[in-house]
Amino acid sequence: MTTAHRVLLIDDDNFFLTVLTDAFCGSGFEVFTARDGRDGVRSYLANSPEVVIADLIMPVMGGVSTCLEITRLAGDHPPILVLLTSMFQGKPHEHETPDMGARIHIPKSVKPLDIVILVEQLLERERLRGAE
Repeated sequence: MTTAHRVLLIDDDNFFLTVLTDAFCGSGFEVFTARDGRDGVRSYLANSPEVVIADLIMPVMGGVSTCLEITRLAGDHPPILVLLTSMFQGKPHEHETPDMGARIHIPKSVKPLDIVILVEQLLERERLRGAE
């Protein structure tokens, strides 16, 4: 029996948080949520998720600061960090090195199920790298 992958969703938009939670839960993920970056960092420390998806613009602590703090705390074993934003449209974009704290940037216009699929692909890639 395999253990469910853990994902932390951080967003101050209740509707978007609910839709993403439903999509990830429906795909077998264990989901943790936070409504701002400070609570997101606390949840990261308490739950050690493999993936953190943070909204770019949030009160208290924005997505960039949140991703940078989680990276600092994670040390040699950082989670997959994803920034969500409504600031741009288009396709998800992966950076060679982290940009604004995350390697993956996804517009909020992407369908929630497509975000789940993308995360599953990133997790599989990480698994294959670890097997090398």
